[in-house]
Amino acid sequence: MPSSKILITAIVLLLPFAACKNWSKTAKGTTIGAGAGALAGAIIGKAAGNTTTGAIVGAAVGGATGAAIGNYMDRQARELEEDLENATVERVGEGIKITFDSGILFDTESFALKDASKEDIANLSEVLQKYEDTNIMFGGHTDSRGTEAYNQELSEERAKSVAEYSAFTGVDAKRMTIVGYGENEPIASNDTEAGRQQNRRVEIAIWANDKLKKAAEDGHLDN
Repeated sequence: MPSSKILITAIVLLLPFAACKNWSKTAKGTTIGAGAGALAGAIIGKAAGNTTTGAIVGAAVGGATGAAIGNYMDRQARELEEDLENATVERVGEGIKITFDSGILFDTESFALKDASKEDIANLSEVLQKYEDTNIMFGGHTDSRGTEAYNQELSEERAKSVAEYSAFTGVDAKRMTIVGYGENEPIASNDTEAGRQQNRRVEIAIWANDKLKKAAEDGHLDN
């Protein structure tokens, strides 16, 4: 009898631990599943141009239509500048380019978003939802340290992480293209730490979709 009591007591004590382990696995699986589902409909690995800037320039229509789209983008860029404290917002042609330093978004050699960066991406998401008739490209970049294959994969995963959180916070993934450029598009020298830091970045390109172009052509955009 004493040994039976000991056995029963041991089982009772272990049950909460077992339940906790099972819950953790379930929660982990749910999180992964939600992440994968968030990007349903996104285009991964196909750039609309050689770079984020190229994607914007390549989609330009020019003329009065382009001017109307430019006014639309001016308003959006002003809101983004007000809301994004840790990113550079640039008006490029008929679109917008946003650049996040990877050090703000991720720890070294990681593609898991820092908690502090999620507020910026949530603010970005809020503006992107307001100006919904646009295409969005997320481009990841690394410095040249490490192998080319490693840097390519890291750049893709980092771009995907920013896109995924944008989708999680409400942006339609069907608007998204996700591209990793690896170490192939440096904007500074990789021979210095300051240059390498500039090269580690995630860029976001925003340009008009067909619906917005048609509205601009028909004179239906509010200026």
